[in-house]
Amino acid sequence: MDKLEITGIRCYGYTGFFSEEQTLGQWFEVDLAFWLDLSLAAQNDRLEDTLDYRRVIETVKTIVEQSKFALIEKLVETIATKILETESVDKVQVRLVKVSPPIPDFSGSIKLEITRSR
Repeated sequence: MDKLEITGIRCYGYTGFFSEEQTLGQWFEVDLAFWLDLSLAAQNDRLEDTLDYRRVIETVKTIVEQSKFALIEKLVETIATKILETESVDKVQVRLVKVSPPIPDFSGSIKLEITRSR
C-alpha cells in the first residue's frame, strides 16, 4: 500500500458553533493522506492510473467553502466520506486546522484529525 499526501489546502469557510462563524466565516487549513496502490501509475506514467490531486483539492475547497456545519467534526467527516468515494483510495486521513478560532484570550489553533477506511 502506498501513501500520498497533500498539505496546506487553505480555504475560507463557514463552519462553527457561533453564529458569527457561520456568518462571517474563518480560515481553515486541510492536510490529507491517502493510502492506495500506485504501482500501475509508477509503471505506466499515466495520470488516469493515479489519484488526480487537482480534483481532490477542488473537492475539499468546495466542501469547506460551501458547507455550514456547527462542528468541525461534521466538516472533516464530510471530506473523508467524499474522498472515499474515489475508487482508488482505500484509506484517508483528514487533518483540519481552525487557524484562528474565535475564543477570547486564545491565540492558538484547533486541530482535528480523523482516519477512515472503506
